[in-house]
Amino acid sequence: MPPAPNQMSVLARVRREVERNALRVRNGVRLAAGVRPPGVGQTPKEVVWRAGRSELWRYRSDRVRMSPPLVIVYSLFNRSYVLDLQPGNSFVEHLLNAGFEVYLLDFGIPDERDAGNTLDDYVDDYLPAAVERVRQVSHHRQVNMLGYCFGGVLALLYAAHHLDAPLRSLTALTTPADFRRLGPLGDLLGGGLDIETLLDGDGNVPADVIQLGFRTLRPTGEITQYVDLWERLWSDEYVVAYQAMTGWATEQVPLPGGVARQIVEMVRENPMITDQLVVGGDRVHLSDITVPFLHVLANRDHIIPEASAGPLLGLIGSADKHELRLDAGHVGLLVGKTAARTTLPTIIDFLTQRSEVAV
Repeated sequence: MPPAPNQMSVLARVRREVERNALRVRNGVRLAAGVRPPGVGQTPKEVVWRAGRSELWRYRSDRVRMSPPLVIVYSLFNRSYVLDLQPGNSFVEHLLNAGFEVYLLDFGIPDERDAGNTLDDYVDDYLPAAVERVRQVSHHRQVNMLGYCFGGVLALLYAAHHLDAPLRSLTALTTPADFRRLGPLGDLLGGGLDIETLLDGDGNVPADVIQLGFRTLRPTGEITQYVDLWERLWSDEYVVAYQAMTGWATEQVPLPGGVARQIVEMVRENPMITDQLVVGGDRVHLSDITVPFLHVLANRDHIIPEASAGPLLGLIGSADKHELRLDAGHVGLLVGKTAARTTLPTIIDFLTQRSEVAV
């Protein structure tokens, strides 16, 4: 007598779970042994400019149809390959497919030669030189600029201090404005911390200290991460993505001591909110930024909380300014389903409307 439909359903579920457990064992062994580490940052690129440890990358593409080019300013806290994580799950790849000429300013891995670097060095030296190089290489007078996280802060300070900068538009992703509302990160940096006690022999904040600081923002993060991993350990696709993301999340870089001191002061003085920003000895004002502006922020961001990023739009002087708030985390804005479904189409649409077809 054949099994009843309900019995067949139970048997199918049992068979599926047995198969998944076998896959969990296989993938678990591979993870433990470090087998099949995923390739990251695979989009072809070339270095078109260097200064110190910093490099300007041009991503190769034969599909460029929009101008001016886009310059991405990355953060100072970790590796930039999260923007080009994996084929099919790459922020850069999506931009190239949309027809943009894409450059990325990567600040490299600081050493003792960078210990004295300040925000002024990046805002007044590295960014202007990189932008000028993009203009030379691309043969365009202007650029679109996009800053991620603290790279967004650098881009804002650059735009505010260089009002004649050749910017067509400015986009900031999950960029803080109210440094006193950074949550646990702000409490750590501004709560009477003596930054000098954190500096290593090179004069920088070591990468492991920065990694520990980020871990304290989500003390149960690793537990829930492993629970999620076990639930989906049977999926090869999920495991590869997990390896790529956890590899990036644990690969912080040192922070130059000079910048660290300034960030502590920004937490204590809150100069964006109080309009007391000083760059290169000059008072600068975010209200002087008048180029088309887009800010994208996440309401589940544990690194740059919504309360810290939220005031930014009101500080910018542009008449053409927009904001996108998404139900996502800090990295979810860039990789995964939310990025592909909402973040990237919005950014691409914003840039497309302020660009033209390349000649």
